[in-house]
Amino acid sequence: MPFPVHRMRRLRGSEAMRSLVRETRLAPSQFILPLFACPGEGVRKEIAAMPGNFQLSVDELVRECEKAHSAGIGGVLLFGIPESKDEIASGAYAEDGIVQRAVHAVKLMFPNLLVITDVCNCEYTSHGHCGIVRNQDVDNDATLDLLCRTAVSHAKAGADIVAPSDMMDGRVAAIRAALDRRSFQNTPILAYAAKFASVFYGPFREAAESAPQFGDRRTYQMDPANGREAMREIELDLEEGADLIMVKPAMPYLDLIRQARDRFDAPLGAYQVSGEFSMIAAAAQNGWLDRDRAILESLTSIRRAGADFILTYFALEATRLLS
Repeated sequence: MPFPVHRMRRLRGSEAMRSLVRETRLAPSQFILPLFACPGEGVRKEIAAMPGNFQLSVDELVRECEKAHSAGIGGVLLFGIPESKDEIASGAYAEDGIVQRAVHAVKLMFPNLLVITDVCNCEYTSHGHCGIVRNQDVDNDATLDLLCRTAVSHAKAGADIVAPSDMMDGRVAAIRAALDRRSFQNTPILAYAAKFASVFYGPFREAAESAPQFGDRRTYQMDPANGREAMREIELDLEEGADLIMVKPAMPYLDLIRQARDRFDAPLGAYQVSGEFSMIAAAAQNGWLDRDRAILESLTSIRRAGADFILTYFALEATRLLS
C-alpha cells in the first residue's frame, strides 16, 4: 500500500519547502495593467464599480505608467474615452484622438514600457456598439475599415501591440494587411480571439462609458456555452495573422484557457475582467475574503490553466504582494 511510505504532506511542511516544489509561479512581467484615458488635465476620476481604478487624463495616465514601469510590470493596455461620440466612431481613429495622444505621451517618457492599445469602436460610437449599425445590427464588413484605420493610427502613434476586441469576422486579416501597407509590418496583433458575451463586463461599461444604447452584443461576442466554437475562433485568428491570442473573461473560462494552451503554440493571454475584479474587491471590503490571498489565488489559477500573461486590474497590487 502507498501509505505510509508515500506521505504527500512531506512536501508541504514549511513555506520554504512549498516554495521549492511550487509548480506555477507569478511574476510582474506576466501582468498587463488596463488603463482608461480621458480628456482634460489633472483628471483622476474614480470608477465607482471598480474602487481604486480611475479614468485618467493623459498627464495622470503617464504617472500611472511610471508606477507600472518602476514595478517591472509587463505592460499596459490603453482604452479611450473621447470628448464626443458619433455613429462612425471617428474618435477611435483620429490622429489626435485620446488613445493616440496617450500612446505618444507614454512612449515619450517610457520608451521601454510595452504599450498595447485596444482596437474597438464601442467607446467611440453614440450607440455603444462595436461597429457601423445598419437596420439595428452591426454591419461586419463595413466595420472592418474603421478597425483598420484605428489600428494604423495607434501604430503610427507608437503602440507596440494593437489588440482588436470587436469580434468582427475577418478583422485580423484586414488589420494585418492595413498595417503592412503602411509599413507597420513589425507591429504585432493581439487578438481577443475568444471573447464571450459575458455579464462580467458590467463594471467596465461604466469605466469606458460604453454600454449599448439598444440591444446587446450577442450577435458578435461569443455564446458562453460554446467551447468548441472558441477553439475555431482562435484557429481562424491565427490563420489570419494574429501573433498573440486572448481568452476573455478569464476565471469563468479556465477550461478554455487550458484547451487553447494544449492546442495552440502561440503566446496566450487571459483577461481578468472588471467583474472579476469587482467581485473580489467587494467581497474583501465586506470581510468575506482575504483580499491579498484572493488576488494571488485567482491569478495563479489563470496561470495554472495555461495563460502566458494576464491582463488584470490587480497588476500593481499583485506585484506588491509578490515582492
